[in-house]
Formats: sequence, C-alpha cells, structure tokens
Amino acid sequence: MTDLFTPSSQVLAQQIVEQIERGAFDAAEQAASDARRHYPDDVELARLHGVALLQLQRPADAVRVLEEASQLAPKSVEVQCNLGSARLANGDADGAIEFLRAALRQSPGHPAILLTLGNALMAAARFQHARESYAMATHGAPDHPGLRLNLAAAELELGNVDQARTHADEALALHPRFDAAYALRGRILQTQGNGAEATKAWLQAERLSPRNPQYPLAAGQVMEDGGQLAAAADAYERALRLNPNDGRALSQLLFLRRRLWDWHDLDDLSNRLQAAVVDGTTVVSPFTMLAEDVDAAMHLKTAKAYAAVIEEQTAPLRKQQAFSHAKPAPDSPIRVGFVADGFNDHATGLLVVAMFEVLANDEDLDLHLFATTPDDGGSIRRRLAAATTMHDLSALNHAQVAQRIHDTGVEVLVDLNGYSGRDNAELFALRPAPIQVNWLAYPGSMGAPWMDYLVADKVTVSDELRAHVSEKLVRLPRCYQPNDNTREVAQPPSRAECGLPEQGTVFACFNNGYKINPAAFARMMLVLQQVPDSVLWLLSGVDDANDRLRAAASAAGIAPERLVFLPRLAHPEYLSRYLNADLFLDTLPYNAHTTASDALWAGCPVLTCTGHTFAGRVATSLLQQLGLPELICEDEEAFIAMATQLGNDREALATLRQHLSQQRTQSSLFDMKGFAGDFRRALQAMSARYRIGRKPADLDL
Repeated sequence: MTDLFTPSSQVLAQQIVEQIERGAFDAAEQAASDARRHYPDDVELARLHGVALLQLQRPADAVRVLEEASQLAPKSVEVQCNLGSARLANGDADGAIEFLRAALRQSPGHPAILLTLGNALMAAARFQHARESYAMATHGAPDHPGLRLNLAAAELELGNVDQARTHADEALALHPRFDAAYALRGRILQTQGNGAEATKAWLQAERLSPRNPQYPLAAGQVMEDGGQLAAAADAYERALRLNPNDGRALSQLLFLRRRLWDWHDLDDLSNRLQAAVVDGTTVVSPFTMLAEDVDAAMHLKTAKAYAAVIEEQTAPLRKQQAFSHAKPAPDSPIRVGFVADGFNDHATGLLVVAMFEVLANDEDLDLHLFATTPDDGGSIRRRLAAATTMHDLSALNHAQVAQRIHDTGVEVLVDLNGYSGRDNAELFALRPAPIQVNWLAYPGSMGAPWMDYLVADKVTVSDELRAHVSEKLVRLPRCYQPNDNTREVAQPPSRAECGLPEQGTVFACFNNGYKINPAAFARMMLVLQQVPDSVLWLLSGVDDANDRLRAAASAAGIAPERLVFLPRLAHPEYLSRYLNADLFLDTLPYNAHTTASDALWAGCPVLTCTGHTFAGRVATSLLQQLGLPELICEDEEAFIAMATQLGNDREALATLRQHLSQQRTQSSLFDMKGFAGDFRRALQAMSARYRIGRKPADLDL
C-alpha cells in the first residue's frame, strides 16, 4: 500500500538500477525488497530484485523472485532471460535450456533469448548447439559485440581456433575497448602457440579493466610458460593485490619466487598458502605444494581440493561425451595409452624411451603415445615413434583428445604428467579409458576420483605413507623411475673451461631452482665453509637469479665466486659436465629425480637425505637399488657431516666414483629389460582385474 510520501515505482526502479550499476548489490536487494512491499504487482521491481539476488550469488532466491515476476508478465522477454540465467546459476542448465526454448517459441528469433539460451547450452557443454544459437542471434543483433564474442568462445570449445579468432576480431571491431574480447583473443593466441601475442592481449585486457584479477593472472601464466619469470611474478602480485584469496595467484607467485631464488617474504607466502589449504578457503596447484616443507597429508588435501574443482567443471562435458567402455576379448593384447607433453627431448621422453623400445617387441601389449606437444624433430621423438604408435594431438583441446583416445580403444591409460607440466586433469576427468593410471612426472597422489592407480615403489611410498594415497597403489619391485640406458655422455671440456678449480672439490646440484630453498642452500654453504677451496656448481637461473644467490652466499660468509653456474646445454653435453663434478648434493623437501639418475649414469655420486613425502624419497629409491645405501642420510646433520667428510677426502671420492662405475653395470637400476618386465606385469595385473569384473586393488609386484 502506498501513500503520498512513497516515490513512484518508476523512481524506485531507477534508484535500484543505479545501485546495481555501481555494484552496490546488497543495497539494491534491500531497496527492491522494500519497494515491492509498496508495489507487489510491479514486474520491473520484481525483476530487478531477482537481478540483485543473482549478483549476490543467491541463485535459488533469484529463481523464486523471478518466477513471481514471470507470473506477473509471462511474455516479458527480459524476465524470461533473467529467469533462464538464474536457473543456470542455480545449477539447472538443462532446466534453463528447456525454459528458454519455450520462451523462444513465444518470441521466435529474439536475439536476447537466443543469447541466454546459448549461454545455457555452453554451460551444459552442448557447444555445437550453443554456436547455432549465438549465430542465429547475430542476425537479429548484428552489431552486438558480446554475441560475437560468445560465438568465438563456442568455436574455440569446438576446436575451430581460426574461426574463433575471426569472431573475436569482429567483436573488437564493434567495440575496440572490449576487455573480455582481448582476454579471449589471449586464450586463442595461447592455443595457437603464440605466447608473445597472447601476453599482449591479456595485458591490454588488464589495462582496460584494471580491477579484474583474472587478467594479470592469465598474463602471468602465459609469461611464465614463455620463461619471463620476473614479469610473470609481477603479474601474479597484481592479481593477488586485487584478490588476496586467489590460491592460484598465491601458489604461482610463491613457486616463481622459489624459481627465481627471490626469497623475500617467502615464509609469509608459504604460511598463507598452507593456511588457505587447511581452511579450505581456496584451491592451489598441487604441484607447487610439492616444493613446500609440508607432509604427505597436506599434499593429499591439496590434490583432493584441486581435483574436486576439476571434477565439477568437467561434469557437463563428461555427461555429453558419456564414454562407455567395452570389455576386450580375453585373448586380445592390452592396448595401453600414455599421455604426456614430454615425448620430445624432455625429461619424460628421456626416462621412458628405452623402456618403450623393450616393450615394443611384446605381442601382449599394444602401445600408443598421445603427445600433447608438437614434434620437436629430435631423436627422442623419432625413437618413441618407432617403438610405439604415436598420436600427435597437440592441436586438439581436452575434449577432442579424450574422444580420440576413446576411439582408439585404449584399455589402460597412463598419465605421465599428473599435475605437472601441461596438466592433463581435465582430460582424464572425462574418463576416456576404463583404467587410468598416475605414473612418473607427478610424485604423489592426485586425490582424483578419475584416477584408479598410482605406480610407485616401496621406498617412495612406504607402508607409512599409504594412507596418503587416494588411488590404489601399484608398487614395483624396483625404483618406479625408468631410465634410458643408451644415452650418450659427451667428452667434457676441462674444469678450467667450465670455470671450475683444477684441484678443489666440486660439489654440484643441477636441480631445478625451486628445489634449492633457503634451508637446502644453507646446508650447502655449511659444507663449503668446512671444505676449503671447494665450489658449488649450479644450473644457471633466469633473469637476476644468479646474482641473488651469490648475494645469499656472501651473507652466509662464502665468497660469491665459489658459486659457479652452468648454462643450459644439449643433453649429452649436460651429462658430460658430471665428469667434472665430485659429489652431487641433493635437496629437500623435493629431491633430484631425473637429475639424480642423470648424475648416477654419468658417474657422479649423489648424496641425499630421505624425506617424508614421495617427492623427497626418489633419490633414496635410486641409490638403494643401485647398491649405494651409504650415500643416504637420515637427517640434515648427517648430510652435512657426510658431505664435509667426503669433500675433504679426495681418495674417498675416487673410491666412491669407482664403486659407482661398477654398480652402474652390475645393479638392476639401469636394467631396462628387467624394468620393462616388471611394468608389463603391472599392466597385466590391472587389465586382468578389469577384464574379470574386479575393482582396482593395491598390488605389490
């Protein structure tokens, strides 16, 4: 009921619109609720009330209010579109689609309804129908830039990258300052492998909309992929200032600080990250957590939270693809697929190539490699392609890759990336194969409902760590990590040519920068203090990282020139440098993995300390199988004492290198025929359980 002092409904509606446009959604919702008590039959007030509730992320309440508005004006296109959007936000994409199709029958060809319908179809992963809806809408609203942009997004999901770029450019022609169009252009360019132009597009989106934290985050990710680490760190900082609770920006900033040996505020960032995971307030990259000094329980918690988001995001597409898996004939070979971004001259390819060459002669296995990066023209790719059936899927998106894998009829699908490198989580969440396995690159549990098995060994995942693995555990009777026992070690240059002393002890650590944290570096500095004339040989960092580490050495009382940096080299040349190193000093909480086996293969002893997580126990597994348990330390004090003792005893180092030379040929660590046999038995055991209808189970071979 109104009185003389109550403004008209039109005045109240205008006030609510202004509040919504200012982002004052709480005030708008309260004002709309109050206004409707005076004008209960006013459609516009009810509609604006629903819009405010939708902006407040109260979709169930928005649906209720907009349904009231729809009863008041069943033919209002605005109400129908808002109600469709509210149903979509409330998690009912299918219901929204049916409702909007009914509205379209009342108003055929109406661009607003077609636009909203397209949005609902996109959310339901019905991308082809969404494209059709957006395309029809453009006929009624040819100058609407948002429609062109949505059409571009649909084409991108369908894998039509060139067409997507055309429509994004059309959107920008209509609206040259359209930040979302620059953002989508960035995605498209990134898909096309043009990182430099993608970065420019994201940064332009950020300039046009400086309060949107997604833009600097995306720019940072592209720059990080392109090796512009300092610029990427700056971008992550900007994103974090805009959204302090963004776990992705926080975890990537922390990880880049570690890569850059930029240790200011490191403890604060790490504590924030751990607190966020414990509280469940945000989701962070599980891979970045591996470099933090936390336990296996924290690793699993991080992975489970990350996997839950992926599972929810991929649910519509999984429903659309709805893969089913026919049981293979009992006597048919096991068709095994391996997915990786590293089937090139890359750590993954270097580790697995010799194993695949052995398995290539096995008639009971049918091996397929699914490469998510293009052929680099190198020898590893050629060897892998000769030993298996190679599928180059680098130009396809996750949905297309999943379809190709499913069409290939793979029974056991192995993820060689996990949460590292080009994360395959979205692909594996679509369930393209009946048996899915986590192995090799990601040292830990993925915490994912789509992953059936984790392949490890009894050292990397001991009985005590079993509780922190969500997959069923397959433990090989040897170190889980294969090696290429044919790789060449080039003739090295002299020590002097490498910038090393001719006589002093050369300690080496060619681990990735993020593994050399302040605590690991402090241990190394203590060793240098106690071994006169020794140096520490490191893999060169990027940007100003080397200078920062030299400054840290100086602060620890070590002359900065006692740090020597190795540039990036071709693999045979890199391996040759180990011949000039006396002892490899390992790191915690993240050990040397491929790097440790490289050092051992080239004849350089590795001193390690056993950690409390999978990532910190790999070098221990390698050394145990190699028959060098004396190089495994249980704590930091023992590590420093052993490194100091060996560094001051040239004869002991020579004896150790001679012993390593013997063990390299006599132990089973580099026996790829034996490794291939064990891995074959693991695949057969997984397949056998599936073929007789048994669920996955722990398997100790």
